[in-house]
Order: sequence, then C-alpha cells, then structure tokens
Amino acid sequence: MTLQNTQTPRTALVTGASTGIGEATARRLSAEGWKVFAVARRADRLEALAQETGVVPLAADISEDADVARLVTTVTEAGGIDTLINIAGGARGVDPIATANDADWEWMFRVNVLGTLKLTRGFLPMLRAHGEGTVLNLTSTAALSSYEGGGGYNAAKFAERAMTQALRLEEAEHNVRVVEVLPGMVKTEEFSLNRLGDASKAENVYRGVEKPLTAADVADVVAYAVNAPHHVNLDEIVIRPVAQAANHKVIRRD
Repeated sequence: MTLQNTQTPRTALVTGASTGIGEATARRLSAEGWKVFAVARRADRLEALAQETGVVPLAADISEDADVARLVTTVTEAGGIDTLINIAGGARGVDPIATANDADWEWMFRVNVLGTLKLTRGFLPMLRAHGEGTVLNLTSTAALSSYEGGGGYNAAKFAERAMTQALRLEEAEHNVRVVEVLPGMVKTEEFSLNRLGDASKAENVYRGVEKPLTAADVADVVAYAVNAPHHVNLDEIVIRPVAQAANHKVIRRD
C-alpha cells in the first residue's frame, strides 16, 4: 500500500451512476472514502444516491459537448479528479445485420464510443496535470468476440476497446494509466430490459443461470484496479460468471 492510497484523498468521476455497475461503483468508492462525482442523465436518481452515500451528483449527457464542458468546469472548480471511470453505455436491439435498425446503432455508438471519447478528451489535461491519473473504461466481452444478433453492440464495444488500447499507448508518457474491464453476463436492473424492451424477454437472458455476475461484483473489480498503487496497470480484466465459459457457452440448469 502506498502513501497515495492511505493519506491522499482520492477523487473519481463515475459515469452511468444512476443504475447498475456505475451506481455500484460510485457506492463502493464512496464507502472507501473516495470523493465521487456521480454522473448520469437522471437527476432524481443521482440525488437519491447522493442522499444515501454522499457522492456529488452531476446530471449530464456525456454525448453532448455542452454538458461535457460544463462537467469539466464544475469538477475543476471543485478541486479536480485523479481518476475517470467511464461506465455509461448500453445495448439496444438484437436485430441481425440484414435488418439492422439505424437508430439503435447510432445510439450505441453515441453512448459507448463518442460519450467515452468526449469525456476522456475533456478530462485528460486534468489527469495529466495531476501526475498520477487513471482512466478506467468499462467495455464488455462483446468486444472480444461477436455473436449473432449482437453486431451493433459488438461494433460499438470493439470500437471502445480499440480506443482504450490506443489511449494507453498515447498516455503512458504522461503517467496516465489506462485500465479496461470487460464483464460478461451481469444481471442488472436495466441492461437487458433496455436492450430488449420487454421484461419477460430480459429475464429470459438469465434463465437457468444460477449465479450471473452482479453489479457489485464488477464494482469490486473496478475498485481493486483503481486502488492499486499507481505504477501497477491492470491493462485488461475479463470477468465472467463461472457458468459463462464464453460468450456462446452458458450453463443453464433449468
């Protein structure tokens, strides 16, 4: 354990903090004594989270330039951050490419790729100036192998993964470490529901899987990565439930 971890307050901005893995991560880091700026579009959920945990709620759409500029200004005035955790993202639809929905693809690229790009670009000067900055991007095992009906999400997460790898190469000289966490099957409140638009279909995704990952499981891994001494870079961490040996192989015990 370094002096940085024991004596210097750590400060992070966490996106996607209104639900799922983002919310769990904000809760986890706040409980560990971090100052957390919690970012999401839904102000009511952020305010409730702030009341429970003490995080700083900042309602914003990270795909909008004006919102990103406002976030950078607000965080700068509040003392800045040393860690940026890009969790906001998601999937829409399971159409094959032959019948792909343009709006679904555009949404996935805007949220997963452009949102991550804009926020990272906005905060990089601050992270460089800190001297020991960290960027952690949450991608997905969908960025490792494609599957039928996943073309749009695969493409978006492959792109986000490529951006993360390039960022690591570009920022090493500035002592900014870049971490990628790639979860597999995680059962959260909204991911599959938002993707499929039907509660019964969403529940069927996890049918017979005894122990899919939870948001808290992934938050544990994120917290471990950003709490490690700064010279330790966990380049990429793949996390799946034991029941999911690969994207295409899931053990279901009906």
